[in-house]
Amino acid sequence: MTLPRYAYLGPSGTFTEAALLAMVDPAEVEAVPAVDVLSALAAVRAGDVDFAVVAIENTVEGGVTATLDTLATGDPLVILGEVVLPVSFELVARPGTAIEDVRAVSAHSHGLNQCRRWLAANLPGAAQIAASSNAAAAGELAAGDAAFEAALAPPGLGARLGLEVLAAGVADNVHAATRFVKVGRPAAVPPPTGADKTTLVVHLPDDRAGALLAMLEQFAARGVNLSRIESRPLADRPGEYSFSIDALGHIAEPRVSEALLGLKRTNPVVVFLGSYPAASGYPTPVTPGTSEEDFAEARAWVQALRSGRH
Repeated sequence: MTLPRYAYLGPSGTFTEAALLAMVDPAEVEAVPAVDVLSALAAVRAGDVDFAVVAIENTVEGGVTATLDTLATGDPLVILGEVVLPVSFELVARPGTAIEDVRAVSAHSHGLNQCRRWLAANLPGAAQIAASSNAAAAGELAAGDAAFEAALAPPGLGARLGLEVLAAGVADNVHAATRFVKVGRPAAVPPPTGADKTTLVVHLPDDRAGALLAMLEQFAARGVNLSRIESRPLADRPGEYSFSIDALGHIAEPRVSEALLGLKRTNPVVVFLGSYPAASGYPTPVTPGTSEEDFAEARAWVQALRSGRH
């Protein structure tokens, strides 16, 4: 039996691999490390893998721009699920290294950003070197040919690589977490669970006062709450932006589908990136007047009027 193939930001030991293992039974998939998010998503588009697991948002830095921008353009991809993992680091070094010896530290750029205050307080003179992943930085350090003395690594990875832990629980925010998503090629949307998200990218029709408000009113008028909205610059139109949005609800629910109809009518580009179960599992609150039954009753009333039944 051929196992489904999942790309993830490698090498082994990354937070992304931990997210993958939280989503699937490792015995039932083939995990394929990728050098970066773009490569992982490109492998899905090319059909080289079936799915990819990538970071999309963290509580310190917000949206992961490489993921948001890559999903927004190119051949269609959709989000199929999500998981949220707590994130903290260990400062690791080769045996015999003291924290006073550290002149440079390496990690993924998001890792460095999530620990910037800790690094400023504890390694104020150390240079910061961005790596393709936190695990890659630790692996390079363990190999003995790194241009840095320490790395920020996921907990436990340093010990696996024979490194010493100089500090544990490294983080600016002890409650920091990262949201990871499973991405695949478009297929029939799974049925709603009652606790879902719908992710979209929307381009406004023009750059004028009130354009953003008009777009948001498509959701507000139908009782659709937004859990995330971020602006992203349009590469070919300097000074203009698209909006990456997470809406609470599922495309099969009338309040969400009618919001999408309104967006499609009034905006030049609307990219549907999937309806999928929310990691929280909390049922989506439904504003009075926006339930499926409310929409069905309103449609029946209009149909009755058209038929002369007043």
